[in-house]
Amino acid sequence: MNVPRLARRIFKGFAALVIFGVLGIGLLLGSLWLEHRTEVTLPIPTGAFAVGRAIYDWADDVAVDTLAPVPGTKRELLVWIWYPAAGQSAAIDDYLPVPLRAEVERSSGALISRFLTRDLSKVHAHSTRNSEVSSQQRCYPVVIMRAGASGEVWTYSSLAEDLASHGYVVVGFDAPYRTNIVVFPDGRVMRRLPENNPELCLGMTGQEQVHCVNRLLTAWIADIAFVLDRLERLNTSDASGEFTGRLDISRVGIFGHSFGGATAAQFCHEDSRCKAGIDVDGAPHGSVIQAGIHRPFMFLLSDHSRESDPESHHILANMQSIYDRLPADGRLRIVIRGANHFLFSDDGALLKSHIVLGTLRMIGILGIDGRRQLAVTTYCVHSFFDAYLNGKGVSRLKLRSPLYPEIQVLE
Repeated sequence: MNVPRLARRIFKGFAALVIFGVLGIGLLLGSLWLEHRTEVTLPIPTGAFAVGRAIYDWADDVAVDTLAPVPGTKRELLVWIWYPAAGQSAAIDDYLPVPLRAEVERSSGALISRFLTRDLSKVHAHSTRNSEVSSQQRCYPVVIMRAGASGEVWTYSSLAEDLASHGYVVVGFDAPYRTNIVVFPDGRVMRRLPENNPELCLGMTGQEQVHCVNRLLTAWIADIAFVLDRLERLNTSDASGEFTGRLDISRVGIFGHSFGGATAAQFCHEDSRCKAGIDVDGAPHGSVIQAGIHRPFMFLLSDHSRESDPESHHILANMQSIYDRLPADGRLRIVIRGANHFLFSDDGALLKSHIVLGTLRMIGILGIDGRRQLAVTTYCVHSFFDAYLNGKGVSRLKLRSPLYPEIQVLE
């Protein structure tokens, strides 16, 4: 055998693989860069109302923030409100205020912000800034929306805008020291502390995990209670006059994703102001698991059909415990076939690269298109609140629809 000739062939083959690999990486990066710079619009809201958006900085003059690094720090929240607007004549607002957008991109780093995510200046939503509240109704039911884990609430704008377009005032908020990044109107930037990350708690076991989760859950629920208190005050006397008398505080719903969903369940157990709630793919925690909820509630789940580990069985058993204690005419468990846990946010509409998406589908991480997942989710969310907050008079909501065959109802 001619060893030098064989060595040359091996070297040429290796060199060809390296060249093809470099070209492939270059094409992928080029594709990601072009897509990063492409204009993209969130899904169009499906309701009849135009949507307005207002942002408030609310500080608590009484209670302290138990998750703040300095004892005695007062609670302060950046509150986002989406609502039925008077018309579409006003200009559409930026997806994010410029200072917040700049801080998000700066924090992400060059690789993530330029190649692996969208250029947020080219993402377009459908809300107008500080428009008048629609006069089509005297007042509107209120729905609190909670983000997952340490996520920012604006990353759920697709869900908020769609629900507002169906005649709801949707209120979300970002909280210093537990939301990834909060940028207040005066320029202050607050970041999440590592010990306030719910995902850190879930990596613990036994009583250590219980203590960690309950510490965060207590603070999250107190935040919601504070927001509802301030909404009652806003409804009584709004300095701008826009929301005075326009909020129906007797009809309050809440929904949240992931840890936000767990918070929704616990809040509906604890606070009688909750009239209906939804847990979007969140593992339950707290006393609600054994005590239950005595008002309409829905579990809206991604596709967990491939999960058979003990932890998954434990989560399903906890959901079953809550479900069994719900009112018979106001309980639902819905699975969206093929849905992914992380695509209930705007990422469902913004996830990039056909190459990346194709790979994720091939290995089973994605079962349906992200925008399709959002479409099914918004249908389920507004249908549930229409039934139990808007007085449609149903004995029990039937969510099955030929338009959304991905919906699987678990009895």
